[in-house]
Amino acid sequence: MDGAAGSAGAFLAGWWFGFGYFVLGLYWIANALIVDGWTFAWAVPFAVAGLPAVLGLFTGAALWLVWRTRWQGAARVLALALAWTALEWLRGHVLTGFPWNLIGYAWADWLWVAEAASVIGAYGLSLITVAVAAMPALLARPRGRVAVMIALAGLFLIAGAGWLRLEGAGEADVAGVRLRLVQGNVPQHLKFVPEQQAATLARYVELSMRPGDAPITHVIWPETALPYPVVRDPRPIPILGQALPRGGALITGAIRVTPPGLQPWQVWNGLLVFDEEGRQVAGYDKVHLVPFGEYQPLRRLFPASWTLVGEVDFSTGAGLERLLIPGAPPAGALICYEAIFPGQVVNEGARPAWLVNLTNDAWYGRSTGPYQHFAIARMRTIEEGLPLVRVANTGISGVVDAYGRVRARLGLDREGVIDSPLPGALATAPLYARWGDTMCVLLGLGMLLAGAGIERRRGTKK
Repeated sequence: MDGAAGSAGAFLAGWWFGFGYFVLGLYWIANALIVDGWTFAWAVPFAVAGLPAVLGLFTGAALWLVWRTRWQGAARVLALALAWTALEWLRGHVLTGFPWNLIGYAWADWLWVAEAASVIGAYGLSLITVAVAAMPALLARPRGRVAVMIALAGLFLIAGAGWLRLEGAGEADVAGVRLRLVQGNVPQHLKFVPEQQAATLARYVELSMRPGDAPITHVIWPETALPYPVVRDPRPIPILGQALPRGGALITGAIRVTPPGLQPWQVWNGLLVFDEEGRQVAGYDKVHLVPFGEYQPLRRLFPASWTLVGEVDFSTGAGLERLLIPGAPPAGALICYEAIFPGQVVNEGARPAWLVNLTNDAWYGRSTGPYQHFAIARMRTIEEGLPLVRVANTGISGVVDAYGRVRARLGLDREGVIDSPLPGALATAPLYARWGDTMCVLLGLGMLLAGAGIERRRGTKK
């Protein structure tokens, strides 16, 4: 950016960086287009290059804004952090939003730093990360070492605070609840084949019934685990009752459809809760649908052969809900990538005691996508102070406590179960859960004032 001749050059530098960043970070989306054959192979270039080209506009705009400020030195680094984070936030909200691979997620496995998300959220982590990571560019300038040392000192303070937070954290579990997470590892191209439906259901039932080290109270299956569409019906499904412990419940993903005879006919990506008799007692329909995956934007403008999601779009659910589950604390339901949205995973009017995230990453094969998805979902636990139970068809499944610590994990492309207690929620919701991005905005304002002060001082010395 410093070598750009003008604002257009700065924009192009940002766009090219963003294009490369998103090509490497999102290449795995193309796998979903060929998992069922080559019918939609024509769309692979649009997924691999087209989407990154669009997302690169955000990084290009960030550098354009920084160039326009004409700030120099440390002030310019702070301006970059501010502009980058502002455009990340915009990317996470415009046209339903896509806040995937925020820079702040670089700390997902470095919990001492990641704990700061309990105050400033993932966007705040991005703000700090860009500021610290870009500051060494000043080493070629007079007194540049001072700025770098200040940035590193700030990072060490954040890490120290995170260490203290984790040192004071307990490992309390919810009494009387023991979960079984079932990872069926069903290949995507076989999930809904009629001849395979009975075998798929039998696989989940068998895994659910395996003996364990301690009695199981709740069984959880992944997104769309039921291999056929269902309606919300109070009548029991006998085969499901076989997989259920007494006094417990089964939580599973299912494609839910309008009951016969009712119009209009609709389809939902749902989560259903069954009691010990196999009766549906609660449910949730996905709210944040995937464009081109669960609905076709501007469907009327596309020829039928270009439609990626079939003839019928999924319908949107009523909103985030608190599920009342027999024998367990109330849960907040999240399906698939609903877990990637900071500050948008809990109904604050009816706050749950834990988060259950059902997903199916089988679409993306053995790629970086499932690893990214797990890391991103994990950050919600720190922000919300709630444990997360994540169940994926082919992985990665796991139990994460309210501090972001992974209690149990089952890797990619493995069939099996995880038996685990349910970690408890924090007694007091973290600051981010209560205030949202307010602290990130205040931190950003502080950086803005600091940058303006540095630039003003530089101007008086000319």
